Amino acid sequence: MSTWEGDEGYPIPHKIGVMGALRALIRGLPLALLVFGCLALLLLLRMIEKPLFGLRRPWTPYITQFVCRNAFRLLGIRFATEGTPIRDQGAVVANHASWLDIFALNAPQQVYFVSKAEVANWPGIGWLARATGTLFIRRDRREARAHKELFEDRLRAGHQLLFFPEGTSSDSLRVLPFKTTLFQAFFDPNLKEDMIIQPVTVRYHAPKGAEPRFYGWWGDMEFGPHLLSTLAAKRQGAVTLTYHAPLKVADFADRKALARAAENLVRAGLETSM
Repeated sequence: MSTWEGDEGYPIPHKIGVMGALRALIRGLPLALLVFGCLALLLLLRMIEKPLFGLRRPWTPYITQFVCRNAFRLLGIRFATEGTPIRDQGAVVANHASWLDIFALNAPQQVYFVSKAEVANWPGIGWLARATGTLFIRRDRREARAHKELFEDRLRAGHQLLFFPEGTSSDSLRVLPFKTTLFQAFFDPNLKEDMIIQPVTVRYHAPKGAEPRFYGWWGDMEFGPHLLSTLAAKRQGAVTLTYHAPLKVADFADRKALARAAENLVRAGLETSM
């Protein structure tokens, strides 16, 4: 599993005092009740939804959106969007900076993440990912045909797929080069003519006075301490999603040209905020 380490080291962790622990409790307990309470409801509803609709999910995505929108309210993190999310058949690509990306990108629209296979086995995050319909794949060119078939099945079911072409997360201050493998699936004759890809820039704004990489989660940083640090923050920052104009797959010669165009838009969206 490849991860990005960077060359600046990790932010120096701050000690969480009594007040920080209290803030973590005040934010964390309602957040846990929201996430796991709604997860239980989703799983119960899915027992009815799956036999009736198969891959299609006409009900449960609304639960996911409700959780993600309210998670930021409970955390105290300001959330904003720019541009308009696509509503037609298509896919979304975004830069990857934090575990918070999952909440941010699910809040405005109903999307289904495409994730590396290892995530399915992660405690907590893996359970949530499976329950919300994440598509798990291996990033291997030899499995391009299998990916194409999986993508076709999901798209026919009305799913909007979302993946992170960087292949790993960064420190939230940069966009890593996009890997092109997954873009190839959209050039299949059954998809190419009608398929659109919408690039999205995820921008985090650290709390005033905090390390600029405060919300970044990358390399071998552990989830638990990062979550606790976020919950315990005296002040919170913000996250902004910028939805760029969709790209028509048929307008590009190959996957490399499409990936380059998407990367340029995502990178420009991040750089304009700095």
